[in-house]
Amino acid sequence: MILEFYPNRATLTFYSTLNLLYSNIKMPIAETIAIGTELLLGEIQDTNTHFIALQLRNAGIDFYRATMLGDNPGRIAKAVKEAATRADIVITSGGLGPTVDDPTREAIALAAGVELEFHEELWNQVQDRFRRYGRKPTENNRRQAYIPRGATAITNPVGTAPAFYIEIDGCIVVSLPGVPRELETLLVDTVIPLFHDRFHLKAVLRSVVIHAATAGESQIDEWVADLETGANPTVGLLAHPGITDIRITARADSEEEANHMIAGLREEVIKRIGQSYFGDDETTLEQVVNQMLADKDMRAFILLNGFDRTFETRIEKLEPRQIFVFTSTEDNPSSPELEIARTSGYEIIIRADLFKMTDQTNLAFTFITPEEEKSITRSHGGHPELAQTWAENMLLDFIRRYLYNKNNRQE
Repeated sequence: MILEFYPNRATLTFYSTLNLLYSNIKMPIAETIAIGTELLLGEIQDTNTHFIALQLRNAGIDFYRATMLGDNPGRIAKAVKEAATRADIVITSGGLGPTVDDPTREAIALAAGVELEFHEELWNQVQDRFRRYGRKPTENNRRQAYIPRGATAITNPVGTAPAFYIEIDGCIVVSLPGVPRELETLLVDTVIPLFHDRFHLKAVLRSVVIHAATAGESQIDEWVADLETGANPTVGLLAHPGITDIRITARADSEEEANHMIAGLREEVIKRIGQSYFGDDETTLEQVVNQMLADKDMRAFILLNGFDRTFETRIEKLEPRQIFVFTSTEDNPSSPELEIARTSGYEIIIRADLFKMTDQTNLAFTFITPEEEKSITRSHGGHPELAQTWAENMLLDFIRRYLYNKNNRQE
């Protein structure tokens, strides 16, 4: 599985040259290889690549490709050799355990054209770790003390599998355990500092994610298309059901400079997307709507039909909560819950029905406020499994826009 592709180091050099002409900042290029047949079978999720990507970004390292492979030494070795022709850094995760189906040591040795070599000090470390656990290592644990000849061992203080790094064709190849806690500790404490020393890293990458609600990806793209062509900062879009994210990423010599570069572009994006904007980074739509209601000392009641209860769970996390959701199985619009809401002082009441059709999902809802009562219908043509999240965000954003316009009228 490949996330992004550049065919060879010459092509990468071309793109790097363009970036240098723009920003005068040289950044090493990295790739990752996640190893484990269990990943390909869907038995476990690859969270390691996500963590590595964040650390590389923060260190100012360009991350161009992620690959996922099963426990086959030949295929792993081939992938490592190919990656070493394109990248300055290759990080593998997984396959360093004691069993026969932990092939990473053998595969890296094959890629480097060397033999595996036993290290007595690594075996002592493995035994010490087991002693601390009150256990005795088995003979197959001895496999973990073998690393490719010429490789440098990385001591693992939180696990039994020593990691290592080796140079292949001018590229530094780092092999880390697949256990997330071990990988994260070694990456942060040892590997990233190693990259800083080796590549004299000065550049930093910083990002902000701007959230836009109910305006689709194509609409957002039309509004900010010219900004997406910039080399530094860069602008990219990511669509979710009912929400589109606009990511701005800047590289600079310092965090302060990167933040300054982002600030002006962020203001321009927000100006262009107008009322669709509701927040940045970790801010959620429900948090924004809940806070707007709290600021006006208002409450909203949403009665749902055709939904499962996940929307309730999503809203229940809010504190203090100004939004109340009830999932009904009643088809009668004047159900008891709705009548109770009408007489209980809720300033905003919504009755929403979700209908799953053959080729689309329809959301029909009645929006009731002290000023008016109106009925609205919206359609979702995407995957049916995404329809409820889309509908939830549509309802929340309808409340947000009502409160936004109400506040502007009052001003």
